[in-house]
Amino acid sequence: MSTSRFTEQETEAFYDAEDALYRSFWDQEGSLHWGWFDREVGPQVKDDFLEACSRLNQAMLDKAHIGEDSKVLDLGCGNGNTAAWLARESRCQVTGIDLSGVRINNAIAALASQPPELQARLSYVKGSATELPQEDGTFSHVWSQATIYHVHDKEKAISEAHRVLQPGGLFVFDDLTKPRPDISDTARRYVYDRLLFDTDFSFQGYQDALKSAGFQVLEAFDLSEHLGESYYCLGQMAEGQQERDPDTFTALSFAYDRMVEAIGQGELGWGMYVCRK
Repeated sequence: MSTSRFTEQETEAFYDAEDALYRSFWDQEGSLHWGWFDREVGPQVKDDFLEACSRLNQAMLDKAHIGEDSKVLDLGCGNGNTAAWLARESRCQVTGIDLSGVRINNAIAALASQPPELQARLSYVKGSATELPQEDGTFSHVWSQATIYHVHDKEKAISEAHRVLQPGGLFVFDDLTKPRPDISDTARRYVYDRLLFDTDFSFQGYQDALKSAGFQVLEAFDLSEHLGESYYCLGQMAEGQQERDPDTFTALSFAYDRMVEAIGQGELGWGMYVCRK
């Protein structure tokens, strides 16, 4: 059973407290996830990183075949930036859910400035991935980015995603993986403990868990190298903020460098999965 020793309450408090910090240098619009890089460009500056994040969005959208008739649950919607992009891009209905009350309030506040036709296709609710408030078979799609690794009971979150999907519905998401069980003290401190998570899922183990929950895994992508590039960029971006707050951003840049090392040593991975109920 893949459970974390950290609680949902700890995760909620972490993101309630840290959201403003991340938005200050990561993405002011609040789209806080990782990127899929173009090998011909490579990570250089913040613009490259944000472009890579947009490329991940588009890749997931293409794989999910979300359209005007789709009803999408954005699991771990954060500040609602990607949910709004989905609704604009595909004219679908999107419900965003997140554990952080701060981020849900940010999403609701941002929605007020959107055109009425977009507001009609978007809604946000605070809640847990392990106890989704929606009824069985509510959605044609469940979409999730950089979320499930934080959930205390990941198998329950996968089961809940399966429950709220219609028969034949698609679950498209990315998540962190643990390529091997033996983790160094440095990786434990600067990756797992710092982000308040742990997991038993390797890239293949995640697929096994999805199948056990009743999903058919249509496609799986090991994006670990792109995760390393993402944290390299984030480390550079944090370093560029050191004059503003030397203690905070020096520590954050150092932690991101340790994350790049952990990924290179096979102590942290990243996968994207496309599954059918």
